[in-house]
Amino acid sequence: SEVSVSWRPSAEFAGNVYRGEGVVPASPRDVWECIKPVAGGPRTKWDQNVKDFEVVEVISDTVSVCRTTTPSVFMRIISPREFVDVVLMKQYEDGTMLSAATNVEHPLCPPHPDFVRGFNYPCGCFCMPLPGEPDRTQLLSFFQTDLGGYLPQTVVDSFFPASIAGFYSNLTKAVKALKV
Repeated sequence: SEVSVSWRPSAEFAGNVYRGEGVVPASPRDVWECIKPVAGGPRTKWDQNVKDFEVVEVISDTVSVCRTTTPSVFMRIISPREFVDVVLMKQYEDGTMLSAATNVEHPLCPPHPDFVRGFNYPCGCFCMPLPGEPDRTQLLSFFQTDLGGYLPQTVVDSFFPASIAGFYSNLTKAVKALKV
């Protein structure tokens, strides 16, 4: 599927907010199964930017505090990262499913010495049904991530657009595998 990636300066921090938008050839339910932020979910298998995902604390049936770790990437220029976020999952009456998150500090999750602590500013994914097309989903994603550490902004700016495009490509492969 084609994906459009755009960005502009963030109002939250000294980096950019990135927007990815594309149509995934699968039902919203199947897309959601692949991207929803839950421990033991399929995302760690198909998303090359997610090494591990754990729930630190369940606050309610729709809100939790989660820790995500990432592998080193970009020819190891970017070291492994960890992110601690409060995550909201919601389903709307029209069938849209949403995952939204922002960074938080949590006493059960102090910084780990093997990872650089990164910070997600308000971000999220919307899985939206396409009217009359039950096997296609519009996926809209927003990322504004401070990777932490001492990375030049030029490295971050060259990494994120390709990473977002890869996210959509790998997600498309994951939902196809889900159907098999």
